[in-house]
Amino acid sequence: ARSMALRADALDFLGDSVTYAISLYVIGASLGWRARAALFKGLSLGAMAIWVFATTVYHIFVTGQPEPVTMGLVGALALAANVASAVLLFKFRDGDANVRSVWLCSRNDAIGNVAVVAAAGLVHLSATPWPDLIVAAGMAMLFGKSAFAIVRHARADMARADMARAEQNRAGHTEVTAGN
Repeated sequence: ARSMALRADALDFLGDSVTYAISLYVIGASLGWRARAALFKGLSLGAMAIWVFATTVYHIFVTGQPEPVTMGLVGALALAANVASAVLLFKFRDGDANVRSVWLCSRNDAIGNVAVVAAAGLVHLSATPWPDLIVAAGMAMLFGKSAFAIVRHARADMARADMARAEQNRAGHTEVTAGN
């Protein structure tokens, strides 16, 4: 459909697949490993934000108008899938950094899908690519904001895990010292 907003949305779907796989892999792991996984996800989401923003700027000068019907249909199907995911994950939105990152990704997807569908309608009405490009840039900013939140939360979880590990080491050292 030659849509940057739809490309950003598709890239987000790919990123979410990796995010969900990592989250499931570390779900029973220690807080430190879950925090590292969330940190990786946050950094990769930040990289996506930069890529989407840079390619959107490029497309402002190079590309033509996207095809709004395909753009709207794909966006609507994606919206249905993401709303179902967001509803299932809503109760986990305040969990640890790993679980919170999954919630944020699903929420962002649903927001992005609404914007893609709206942009498709506006591309059709205006006969210009600007609504598509504006939505793609907005999605890049949303990715960046979420990446920052995920990284911040992951770093806090990593600090808590480090403090717990240090406390365990002190407790183990005290037992050894007391036994001598």
